[in-house]
Amino acid sequence: QVQLVESGGGLVQAGGSLRLSCAASGRTFGRLAMAWFRQVPGKERDIVAAVSRIATSTYYPDSTRGRFTISREYAKNAVYLQMLNLKPEDTAVYYCAAADFGSSWPPRISEYAYWGQGTQVTVSL
Repeated sequence: QVQLVESGGGLVQAGGSLRLSCAASGRTFGRLAMAWFRQVPGKERDIVAAVSRIATSTYYPDSTRGRFTISREYAKNAVYLQMLNLKPEDTAVYYCAAADFGSSWPPRISEYAYWGQGTQVTVSL
């Protein structure tokens, strides 16, 4: 089992920045591909960034590439999401997720077996 706990969400004005953190426990951190997803009510959960097990690869969809940066810190079993130039359309609940060793790259959403509880990010005009 893996436990994931997110923090760092909040309210920010458009153009501002936020840094989300996710603390992982329960399984060797280096075995896990990590990612951030977001979801708004009534819509599917979408990936915003992913980082491979040994951080040699990252993935961003077009909507976040160039504004969001995912990173991981092995000494703290943590993964971060630095978000710059935030837009109102970035408003969502953000989830940290982990995919176990052997998953594809980037992992399909179905391969993320572990999820955090989510943290709200609200971007105002």
